[in-house]
Amino acid sequence: MQSPEKDIIKLSFQTDAGIGSRARIGLLVLQTDQTIEHEVAQLTAFDGVACYHARLPNDAAVSSTTLEKMEHELPQAARLLAPELGLTSIGYACTSGSSIIGEARVNQILKSIHPGVPSSNPLEAAKAAFLALDVCHIGLVTPYTADVTRSVEDNFSKSGIAVSVVGSFYENNDLKVGKITEKSILKAAISVGQDPRCEAVFISCTSLRSAKVIAKAEAQLGKPVISSNYALAWHLLRLAGIHDKAPEAGTLFTRN
Repeated sequence: MQSPEKDIIKLSFQTDAGIGSRARIGLLVLQTDQTIEHEVAQLTAFDGVACYHARLPNDAAVSSTTLEKMEHELPQAARLLAPELGLTSIGYACTSGSSIIGEARVNQILKSIHPGVPSSNPLEAAKAAFLALDVCHIGLVTPYTADVTRSVEDNFSKSGIAVSVVGSFYENNDLKVGKITEKSILKAAISVGQDPRCEAVFISCTSLRSAKVIAKAEAQLGKPVISSNYALAWHLLRLAGIHDKAPEAGTLFTRN
């Protein structure tokens, strides 16, 4: 015999601004990326800051051709972050893709879906970081093949940032890049950064696990070291009006 149905009590509730009471950051992540969500969560772990992610299709084989194709995936990925979230900044999380597609085109796409929301990408963020750090000559570390590495180098050069020395792991499989050890990345950053012509080092690629490398590399080199994820997290925070500092994360997070 069934028990008689009980009335469902209507419970009262209140609402507040939610977990993103100070900032709500949107991030468009490649479907093959194994790293950026984890690192950005660490780098943006300030009270009242929330991060929302959407993934977009991409080819694990990184080349100029496969990177160009992502231009067509960006609008749909951006739409997956609902306007009702009230984003305060949004970023496309691909350094090489930003270089091949073009930063202006990436920003144009993002603003067409989220008008009025400040946008960035790892290259734009890195340039803003170097401006904040008063850096004009850098060493570049990438995982890419030569043609993709050259596109990033040329992008910096055209923006007035001289790339004094370049090193690459020459790996075109993004899934494998995400498994390159932090020890290898640290060694590469020091190898490139110890060149006296470098004022700072940029570790390019959102798949490279660099968040824990930054402070160690800076301690050994005595100069700023930034990465794609590190710069993008910092820039998206600043665009969203968050100027909290985290000296333990590295030099850049002491700058406004």
